[in-house]
Amino acid sequence: MKSENTSFRGGPLDGRVLPILLGPTGHPPKWYEVPVPDPDGGPPTVYAYRRVPAGRTRRLGLRRGWVYAYEPGGRERPTPKWPWTKPDRSV
Repeated sequence: MKSENTSFRGGPLDGRVLPILLGPTGHPPKWYEVPVPDPDGGPPTVYAYRRVPAGRTRRLGLRRGWVYAYEPGGRERPTPKWPWTKPDRSV
């Protein structure tokens, strides 16, 4: 499989560049989770990083690659959006 050196911004991996395996489309995964074991034997702490574009070229506006940005709130778990449900209008 192909891999790409991808940098990390924020969190405990700030400034590091790690080789990330690419998927069948040639892109790294949308989320990268780093489990860190607890020294007391408890559940591991999981740091979540979201894939964001690294930037754009000036002339054509093409993407220059990807970086992972730290998400302190953790990974968002998507909920299914059924066609027969209406949006919540209580706001």
